[in-house]
Amino acid sequence: MTKATGWARVRRWVKRILLGLLALLLLLVVVGAIYEALGRKNAQAKYPPPGKLVDIGGRKMHIDCRGTGSPTVILESGLGTGGTTDWTLVHDEIAGFTRTCAYDRAGIMWSDAKDSPQDAAAVAEDLHRLLKGSGISDRLVLVGHSIGGPYTRTYVGKYGEQVAGLVMVDPSHPDQIARLGKVVSIDVHPRRASTLIHTAKALAWTGIVRFVIAQGDKPKLRTAAETKRLGDALVKAAAYASTSIRGSASELDGFDRTMDQARAVRSFGNRPLIVLTAMAPMKPEQLKALDLKPEAGARFKQEWKALHSEQAAFSTRGRQQIVPDATHYIQVDRPEVVIAAVREVVDEVRADTQATARK
Repeated sequence: MTKATGWARVRRWVKRILLGLLALLLLLVVVGAIYEALGRKNAQAKYPPPGKLVDIGGRKMHIDCRGTGSPTVILESGLGTGGTTDWTLVHDEIAGFTRTCAYDRAGIMWSDAKDSPQDAAAVAEDLHRLLKGSGISDRLVLVGHSIGGPYTRTYVGKYGEQVAGLVMVDPSHPDQIARLGKVVSIDVHPRRASTLIHTAKALAWTGIVRFVIAQGDKPKLRTAAETKRLGDALVKAAAYASTSIRGSASELDGFDRTMDQARAVRSFGNRPLIVLTAMAPMKPEQLKALDLKPEAGARFKQEWKALHSEQAAFSTRGRQQIVPDATHYIQVDRPEVVIAAVREVVDEVRADTQATARK
């Protein structure tokens, strides 16, 4: 066999291997697409919306209202794909003393996606239309977690006549990027996750997002009952994650606009306000992800506390409550703290209403 013949054989084998790998890749893509299509179909069949779908003008949004009484509590979730499921451990408990509604923003869980840009002003407009379409016209207590803080802050600026009180659950602050970045000398802007989120959005149809999320760790909370309730909620959220990623990506794209819009609202007047601040020390994996030393992590948390103190001062009746053993998701780590804070604000709103009626 000549040298030329040998090289020809090698090239043929390389070509066959490459063609085989390409065929395998195509097979995986087809299988993944089928897996995703079946997953979406099963999600709709097994996990229908627990609340109702309300037409707000060409698209529908999901709102889940439980309990009776006034004021109505509105639960505004943070940035992510969980939507209404983020409030699983507090929703029914708050509904035990007043009507309580969680809802899914555009493109999240059971709410239709939209093509227009998403930011705090757009979120406020959607919520206003949703409440009107749901026949909710009594006074509101807004409860916002994380980016839900700037969303509720913007809502007060646009539609404040209906808002009687607020609870902010470890809320984002419009100036947090500059302030926190200065303290720890790193880029803390969520754009760091933008490429990952948009890649996941683009590949969602292949089933990869659904598969990866399905492999995630299951929670272990303080009680078996809480663990089961949250575990069931996470299964629902995972079932819709590959479609919810679109709404999450849109909100991430609008992050800077959201912060600018929230910054424009500088006062909550004399509305009852409680700001809950999570102060559990950063875990080693969190420090590693941010490339921080423990002492820098401690400075980060102290600045976070200061940002929340400023937000509590937005109301003449505002106060900050430190939750020393909770991470960012206080409603998961210490649900009873969130429930008690909401009850306190609801009681104050009711007392205000009674005082006004006696005049």
